[in-house]
Amino acid sequence: MEPLDEDFAGGIWDPRLKSYLTGVGRLERSDGEVRMVLEGATSSVYSDAQLDDYHDLPRRRYPWHPPLRMTVRAKASHPASELRGTAGFGFWNNPFPPEGGIPALPRDVWFFFASPPSDMALAMDVPGWGWKAETLDVPRLPFFLLLPTTPIAVLLMRVPALYRLLWPIGQRAIGAAEAILPVDLDEWHTYTLDWLRDSVRFEVDGETVLETSHSPPGPLGFVAWMDNQYAVATPQGRLRFGRLDVPGRQWLALSHLIIEPLE
Repeated sequence: MEPLDEDFAGGIWDPRLKSYLTGVGRLERSDGEVRMVLEGATSSVYSDAQLDDYHDLPRRRYPWHPPLRMTVRAKASHPASELRGTAGFGFWNNPFPPEGGIPALPRDVWFFFASPPSDMALAMDVPGWGWKAETLDVPRLPFFLLLPTTPIAVLLMRVPALYRLLWPIGQRAIGAAEAILPVDLDEWHTYTLDWLRDSVRFEVDGETVLETSHSPPGPLGFVAWMDNQYAVATPQGRLRFGRLDVPGRQWLALSHLIIEPLE
């Protein structure tokens, strides 16, 4: 893996970083900062402003795997309570490519934001929306082996006592770990994750916010984005996807991105 160190100064960036823009999504460049902007998005059209390093690559050739460290200096235009859609930065396997392609079971290790009505309550006692540190690693074979029992599992999860008893097993099976971040999204912060082979540690401004043994294997691709999407996926069987109106202007800005292999 070749290290990536981008301060977004000047007009030429690391050639591995490419934009993906759809709907009203756009990038705004300035010296030392890039903004992923949505303005006037409507629920009738998917809008996304994205920077990534994996487009046009098959998943087996995505560039990143553990052990590595990612450091990002970032800020959003609004606090988490006012943003609409999803946003964030980190690594994933692009499981449902919006431009088409073969879907995959999701794997990610990233800082992730989702606004209501999103509800992805995959970790016990953590809300299904908000500004989070998150890992997810849905395994291939166990997932398909469990499919015949899914209706029974969903019914069991709707009984609160059984949910609290049984869902920790399901959470471990899908490699889900999450923590709400105790910082304001609309202020500059330094976000760091150490993605190791057997653990992941997330820090904000040098303070650990989540440490977990759930570590997805690589390869994964880097992504930073803001879009107008929402998703509902709960242990109780609720599953829904859609788009939101974003009548005003909102953005996610990066001022520095470092990805470096670790020994």
